[in-house]
Amino acid sequence: MNVDQQEIEKFDAMASRWWDLDGDFKPLHQLNPLRLSWIADKAGGLFGKKVIDIGCGGGILSESMARDGAEVTGVDMGKEPLAVARLHALEAGVSVSYRQSTAEQLAAELPAKFEVVTCMEMLEHVPSPASVVQACADLAKPGATLVFSTINRNPKAWLMMIAAAEHIFKMVPKGTHDHKKFITPAELCHYIEAAGLIVKDISGVVYRPLSGDFKLSTDADVNYMVYAVKPDAADAVLNTLRLENKAAAANKKGANIQGDQDEH
Repeated sequence: MNVDQQEIEKFDAMASRWWDLDGDFKPLHQLNPLRLSWIADKAGGLFGKKVIDIGCGGGILSESMARDGAEVTGVDMGKEPLAVARLHALEAGVSVSYRQSTAEQLAAELPAKFEVVTCMEMLEHVPSPASVVQACADLAKPGATLVFSTINRNPKAWLMMIAAAEHIFKMVPKGTHDHKKFITPAELCHYIEAAGLIVKDISGVVYRPLSGDFKLSTDADVNYMVYAVKPDAADAVLNTLRLENKAAAANKKGANIQGDQDEH
């Protein structure tokens, strides 16, 4: 099972504070309007669409999408965050269906059922992010919108997300992130393309300390989001050919380089 039990226990312990706007999850509340807007824009609106939110935690994004008129299923393996999510949705009068499951298990149960698939701030917390991306692709209908977000892996990301956010400014609890689990845009795009999806857009996300919110940016050095689509049958064939041609060109380039080295 693609689950890190220590990660589950960590977020279970913080679950009661999920909806505290000034608590441990304050950065998620600050980030949520931006990511909701970006998802809705890429999906051409959310009203009336079947949406699945992988790694939904306490339901901040799931509830927001439901308020925009989507039919939302929130998925997480944490028992306590889901309990908080269900209670908050009930109190807020928002309809969200929450499931305790892995993405892979639900993909086997509900293949090609969703028009929008989101997986936000989750991939860096599982042993195999590529497996989650594949499950997201399997859950998506042909033509579906998929949005992923995670954290880049480089010294700047370590400085900003761990040294600054966890230790200096204490924006999030210590131990929230593990730099080794961060994912570069190249790696994530590779996972996405290997799952048969087409990458359409990448946007960095940067924090503005003076206003206490986030904005889109061309700087993807730390936080970033990726928008992809699941092609229909005809487009899938073309996409496969494109990837095969890309691989063949890379192999040819490698062979040419090797040949030049042999000559010398």
